[in-house]
This record gives sequence, C-alpha cells and structure tokens, in this order.
Amino acid sequence: MPKRFVVPASDFSDLPLFPGDIELPEALTVAAQRLHDTDSAHNTMRAAVRLAVHLLPGAEHADIAVTERGGARRTVAWSDDVVREVGAPHGDGREPTPEPAPYWDGLWHAPVVRVTDSETEDGCAALAGAGLRSALALRLRAEKRRLTVLTAYSGKPRAFDEAATRVGRLFTAHVSLALDSATVREQLTEAMRTRDLIGQATGILMERLDIDAAEAFDSLVRASQRENVKLRDLARRIVDTKNAT
Repeated sequence: MPKRFVVPASDFSDLPLFPGDIELPEALTVAAQRLHDTDSAHNTMRAAVRLAVHLLPGAEHADIAVTERGGARRTVAWSDDVVREVGAPHGDGREPTPEPAPYWDGLWHAPVVRVTDSETEDGCAALAGAGLRSALALRLRAEKRRLTVLTAYSGKPRAFDEAATRVGRLFTAHVSLALDSATVREQLTEAMRTRDLIGQATGILMERLDIDAAEAFDSLVRASQRENVKLRDLARRIVDTKNAT
C-alpha cells in the first residue's frame, strides 16, 4: 500500500480545502494549482508558506526569507507571527535584521538543510528562543549573491525526517516554478504599463511643443538623462501634471 498523507483542512479561507486522507501526488497537484492561481510573486510566497504548514509532514510554521551573501536575513512571507518575529528587527525597529543562522550557509551548496534540535545545535539560539526546536530549510533560489529559502519549523525536536524532506523538495520545486512564472507576469505587466505611460507622455509633448512623435520621444529621453530620472518616472510626472490641470 502506498503511504497516504493526512492533510488537514486549511485554516485560511483563501486556500483550498484538502480532503483529509489524500495521496501525495493529489495534494501536490492541488497545491500547484493554488500557487499558479496567484496574481503576483508576493502572493505566491504568501500562499506557499501557508500551504507548506498543511502539506509538509511535521510542519507547524513556515516562512520564506531572502539573504544576501554576507548580509542580513529578511523575512518576506510567513505563516504566523511566531516565525515572523524570528526574522524581524529587535527593539524599536531601527536595529538591523538579524544575521542568517549558521545553518543557512550550507544552502549555498546544498538544496536542503535540517536542524534536528535547536537547543543542542550551535548557532540556533534564535530558533530555540522562539520555541522552535526543528527546522527544514529548503532552497528556492540560489543566485550569485542571494538566497531565497522556504523554511518549515516545528516546536518538537527531530520533527523532519527523510519523508518530510522528500515532500519538501517536491513542494519547493512547484513553488519555484510558480514564483518564476509570477515574476515574469509581473515584469511583462510592468513593461506594458511603462510603454503605455511613455506613449501618453510622448503624445502630451507632441501637442504641447507641436513636434512629431520621434522628436517628442527624443526630448523625453534627453530630459531623463539631464535630470537623472528614469524615463518611466519622468513620463509619469508629465502625465500626472497633465491630468491635474
């Protein structure tokens, strides 16, 4: 008999309800569909951390964080305030974000790192202080100087075994694909908006200066270079000024 994964119903109204006793391929299919239905990279990550809690065996919390090589860790999506606080600034909010935990270093070279017990392993004091005894860190993206990592946490030691790691790697493959797709969609949408904005600004200059389209665009480019302002931002300023009159 193949192993079956009990996936509890979601606590979040915007997530699909998993039937309570479905096989892993079915659960991943539902999760993948939910991830690809998101409309932005940020919402993809928000869905991913919530789905991770319900899909990964042993997971009680999850987050996605980004770190620059040799820099600080920044949490960009979280399932709840428990893990949000682990990566948040301390005190009055003006102090820098904590440095990445030492176990993160392994993710530059390997796709998975596990913390079996934060109370006995070096460099895991922040986890232990938050009551998080186990962690399963899964690499989503590894660029030259930046890591993007999805981490599942548990308040129990040794919560993540080989089965959890296998499910986690399958799940993060879907998350990575969905994240790449959402990022491309956002870039295309922004490119179209920028094109339309520049077109509007060019038309305004044509009317205002009584010049043709090529001359208006050249004028826009020269002004952008002279004022050291992005072409898109200068075009928006011109359009906004026109709309305000």
